Amino acid sequence: MLRIIAGTARGRRFEAPEGKDTRPTLDRVRENLFNMIQGRLMDARLLDLFAGSGALSLEALSRGAAFAVLADRDETAIRTEKKNLEILGFQDRARQIRSPWERTLRTLKGEGEKFDLIFLDPPYAMTDLRELTEKLIPLMAEDAWVVLEHQAGAEIQVSERLGIVKERAWGYCGVKIYEQLRDSGIL
Repeated sequence: MLRIIAGTARGRRFEAPEGKDTRPTLDRVRENLFNMIQGRLMDARLLDLFAGSGALSLEALSRGAAFAVLADRDETAIRTEKKNLEILGFQDRARQIRSPWERTLRTLKGEGEKFDLIFLDPPYAMTDLRELTEKLIPLMAEDAWVVLEHQAGAEIQVSERLGIVKERAWGYCGVKIYEQLRDSGIL
């Protein structure tokens, strides 16, 4: 069982999917990550790609985010997220999408969606994220941040149109926060 660290659901517990396919963000990492982005949460619209248990979205909703889209291709993860959203009373402030990331991003782009925060927690073996992050850019609201969880020390490749705002590591887990570069031609 995991727990919400702060906000309206502080201390409440929620579940992680069973099995080895999901790696929930540890409490201490989540706490430090949210300290890094706290000023951007209130009323934010967020996308949680590779959502797993939904821990990042659940924490963000507890801390004042307006709406979250949780996307994962795994049926067990989707069922767990649904249960967690219901347990915490966030089901009216969230949408779930079950599909591979490529289809999810095409769907959201086609709907004209824009997000203030985008959480990425892909499998640690996925280090070449250039295609993925390039396809995120049309979904980014002005001044949006992409928050990437990755294996500490890993060489991560992202779109040349993104620049690092902040980065930290705690044990085996690292976090990099990116924003769109002003001269990238999109803004």
